[in-house]
Amino acid sequence: MSVTQIDLDDDALTAVMRASGARSKKEAVNLALREYAQRKTRAAAFTRFYEDAEGWADDMVADAGRAHRVEKAGRGV
Repeated sequence: MSVTQIDLDDDALTAVMRASGARSKKEAVNLALREYAQRKTRAAAFTRFYEDAEGWADDMVADAGRAHRVEKAGRGV
Protein backbone atom coordinates (compact mmCIF):
# COMPACT_ATOMS: atom_id res chain seq x y z
CA MET A 1 0.00 0.00 0.00
CA SER A 2 1.32 3.44 -0.86
CA VAL A 3 1.12 6.64 1.16
CA THR A 4 -0.40 9.56 -0.72
CA GLN A 5 -1.39 12.99 0.49
CA ILE A 6 -4.52 14.29 -1.27
CA ASP A 7 -7.20 16.90 -0.73
CA LEU A 8 -10.61 15.30 -0.28
CA ASP A 9 -14.13 16.64 -0.63
CA ASP A 10 -15.21 16.60 3.03
CA ASP A 11 -18.92 16.32 2.19
CA ALA A 12 -18.34 13.39 -0.17
CA LEU A 13 -16.10 11.69 2.36
CA THR A 14 -18.69 12.14 5.11
CA ALA A 15 -21.39 10.75 2.82
CA VAL A 16 -19.29 7.67 1.99
CA MET A 17 -18.48 7.08 5.65
CA ARG A 18 -22.13 7.44 6.64
CA ALA A 19 -23.44 5.23 3.83
CA SER A 20 -20.81 2.51 4.21
CA GLY A 21 -20.23 2.50 7.93
CA ALA A 22 -16.51 3.08 7.35
CA ARG A 23 -14.80 3.99 10.59
CA SER A 24 -11.88 5.91 9.12
CA LYS A 25 -11.13 8.18 6.19
CA LYS A 26 -8.65 5.61 4.89
CA GLU A 27 -11.27 2.85 5.00
CA ALA A 28 -13.83 5.09 3.26
CA VAL A 29 -11.43 6.09 0.47
CA ASN A 30 -10.26 2.51 -0.11
CA LEU A 31 -13.86 1.29 -0.16
CA ALA A 32 -14.87 4.00 -2.63
CA LEU A 33 -11.91 3.17 -4.88
CA ARG A 34 -12.72 -0.56 -4.87
CA GLU A 35 -16.41 0.08 -5.51
CA TYR A 36 -15.58 2.39 -8.41
CA ALA A 37 -13.17 -0.11 -9.98
CA GLN A 38 -15.72 -2.94 -9.61
CA ARG A 39 -18.47 -0.83 -11.16
CA LYS A 40 -16.29 0.08 -14.15
CA THR A 41 -15.25 -3.57 -14.56
CA ARG A 42 -18.90 -4.71 -14.51
CA ALA A 43 -19.87 -1.99 -17.00
CA ALA A 44 -17.08 -3.04 -19.37
CA ALA A 45 -18.13 -6.69 -19.09
CA PHE A 46 -21.75 -5.78 -19.80
CA THR A 47 -20.68 -3.75 -22.83
CA ARG A 48 -18.62 -6.69 -24.16
CA PHE A 49 -21.56 -9.06 -23.59
CA TYR A 50 -23.97 -6.68 -25.32
CA GLU A 51 -21.64 -6.28 -28.30
CA ASP A 52 -21.22 -10.06 -28.53
CA ALA A 53 -24.97 -10.60 -28.21
CA GLU A 54 -25.96 -8.20 -30.97
CA GLY A 55 -27.50 -10.24 -33.74
CA TRP A 56 -28.18 -13.29 -31.58
CA ALA A 57 -31.93 -12.89 -32.01
CA ASP A 58 -31.57 -12.64 -35.77
CA ASP A 59 -29.34 -15.72 -35.78
CA MET A 60 -31.81 -17.68 -33.64
CA VAL A 61 -34.73 -16.78 -35.90
CA ALA A 62 -32.73 -17.77 -38.98
CA ASP A 63 -31.66 -21.05 -37.32
CA ALA A 64 -35.26 -21.82 -36.32
CA GLY A 65 -36.41 -21.12 -39.86
CA ARG A 66 -33.76 -23.43 -41.30
CA ALA A 67 -34.63 -26.17 -38.79
CA HIS A 68 -38.31 -25.83 -39.66
CA ARG A 69 -37.60 -26.09 -43.39
CA VAL A 70 -35.38 -29.16 -42.88
CA GLU A 71 -38.01 -30.85 -40.70
CA LYS A 72 -40.73 -29.99 -43.20
CA ALA A 73 -38.64 -31.36 -46.09
CA GLY A 74 -37.99 -34.54 -44.12
CA ARG A 75 -41.73 -35.10 -43.74
CA GLY A 76 -42.21 -34.54 -47.48
CA VAL A 77 -44.44 -31.53 -46.94
